Amino acid sequence: MKRLITLLLLFVWLPLFAAGGGDGEIDTKEIVLEHLGDSYEWHITQVGDTHLTVPLPVIVRGETSGWHCFSSARLHGGAEYEGFKIAADGDYAGKVVECHADGSETRPLDLSITKTVAALLLNSALLIIIVMCAARAYRHRRADSAAPRGLAGLMEMLVNYLLEDLIKPCAGPGYRKFAPYLLTVFFFILLNNLMGLIPFFPAGANVSGNIAVTLVLALATFLAVNLFGSKHYWKDIFWPDLPLMLKAPIPIIPVIELVGIFTKPFALMIRLFANMMAGHAVILSLTCVIFVTVKMGAAINGAMTVVSVAFSIFMNCLELLVAFLQAYVFTMLSAVFIGLAQEGKAHTEQE
Repeated sequence: MKRLITLLLLFVWLPLFAAGGGDGEIDTKEIVLEHLGDSYEWHITQVGDTHLTVPLPVIVRGETSGWHCFSSARLHGGAEYEGFKIAADGDYAGKVVECHADGSETRPLDLSITKTVAALLLNSALLIIIVMCAARAYRHRRADSAAPRGLAGLMEMLVNYLLEDLIKPCAGPGYRKFAPYLLTVFFFILLNNLMGLIPFFPAGANVSGNIAVTLVLALATFLAVNLFGSKHYWKDIFWPDLPLMLKAPIPIIPVIELVGIFTKPFALMIRLFANMMAGHAVILSLTCVIFVTVKMGAAINGAMTVVSVAFSIFMNCLELLVAFLQAYVFTMLSAVFIGLAQEGKAHTEQE
């Protein structure tokens, strides 16, 4: 266990040490923002002046030149290729822009495979493999067979726990209809959270801390809640059982309830995004303390190194809990919102 922790910390510290050239001159803000942000290449580490990166495909459609697909290595160092480059500053800083003859720059339709997208595809493929491996164990399993072990046993335990103790009580009698979505959301978020805590390639990407990812997840819950909502659910929004003066002529309560339709998924989006982003930022900031204090003397730097190591280990352990907790909370709130929208609806399904 001690060797594992040491290995993980070295994988975090080595890139930081290389980035500062070993003299303590590092930009903590740049390091943290670079990790939290997205990019057109996957930076692994830096050894001296050499950057070890994995270039990713740039897929853009210009206003007049049509579609282009090329490696992001073509744009390294601010270079221009086929009329495109990565803007160094301005409103489009860090994004691919199209350069025109008059010197202006516009943002093309950008469908590039960025670091977040690549990590998302990788994690999704990994999740599919895990689920298929677990399902394979049940393909030829008989009812009188012994309880499954290994991955299949772990998945069975988690699925049964989520179904019986979370989804069924929160989503109500029609929980079976929404169970596949809620289980998928839980395992998808959990896997992305855990992969983000592994500090070396091909993991370590801040997928759950990207607001675009949490926006799509929240939008999926929004659609599940409102597209399958009962008549009672919509009646409580537009004409609730309250005194008439609260509904007409000024629809005070209906307006509040209508706004609540959008605030619920918004809260889901921000909660997951903020918690995961903050965890990554805190761990990196604590690690950078070692290199920031290098020029303050051996005594101070040695003391801060001990503090940084202790708090980094603590935060990594805490983030393991947060990774599960955030997946659980997102799934639980989604199930609660779906269950409230199903209230009053007749179900013929057997529990």
